[in-house]
Amino acid sequence: MGHDVYRTLRISQKDGVAHVTIDNPPVNVLSVAVITDVRRLLTSLADDGTVHVIVFDSADPDFFLAHVDMTATPEALAGLMADLPDGVNVFQAVGEQLRRQPQVTIVKLAGKARGGGAEFVVVADMAFAAIGKAGLGHIEALMGIVPGGGATQYLTERVGRNRALEIVLGADLMDAETAERYGWVNRAVPADQLDEFVDRLAGNIAALPGGVVAAVKRAIVLRDHSGGLAWENETWAGLVFRPATAQLMSAGLANGAQTRDGEQDLEGLFRNLAG
Repeated sequence: MGHDVYRTLRISQKDGVAHVTIDNPPVNVLSVAVITDVRRLLTSLADDGTVHVIVFDSADPDFFLAHVDMTATPEALAGLMADLPDGVNVFQAVGEQLRRQPQVTIVKLAGKARGGGAEFVVVADMAFAAIGKAGLGHIEALMGIVPGGGATQYLTERVGRNRALEIVLGADLMDAETAERYGWVNRAVPADQLDEFVDRLAGNIAALPGGVVAAVKRAIVLRDHSGGLAWENETWAGLVFRPATAQLMSAGLANGAQTRDGEQDLEGLFRNLAG
């Protein structure tokens, strides 16, 4: 596999497991380049019978995926928009592709994941979070919008409507133990045991007899979220282009929301701007 062609991913393969490390400094923003690389990689692996499990982690110890790149222009997104499945936007397309990947997909969450980064986590088949280091959150409501990458559907399926409302409208950063209790991740694992735990699980799955993974993934049926995704996209688009939303997002960028220090206080920044 020609994995050297990816700008933002570092990939290795061993014993049926593809290890994918997201590397997009300074804070692993979910940029056009990352989305493009992830979609291309998933497409290339879909027919690869030598890979049974895909494990995603981050080169940055503090951030898995910080958030969607708020500086992305329509021109930059044009290439991705030209190849979208019916009824989904650019960001939803990543989630739908990941959900339907024939391999088992696992997120090793050792840092923070907000907004689009949190949506990436929730659509993987499994996610395991490091205690004391991992964090999950949605801050879109503070920006005057709703999540636009499928969170309203996938998160509700995982944690239930009441907790999804708390997560989206409360806009707090959730620690690993709470995320486990809510069902957002499979388990909260001691940080110094996360690598060993995920590697052992991925290896055990990859070593199963041929056809077992595919059969189980077919038998545990995915819900069809097409109607909800269409509603989410329509609502997101209606809010994101409002003048008030544009002012909030511009103010956030001007105050350093894309910098490393700014991302560490992104929640507080937008709370102050929205208040």
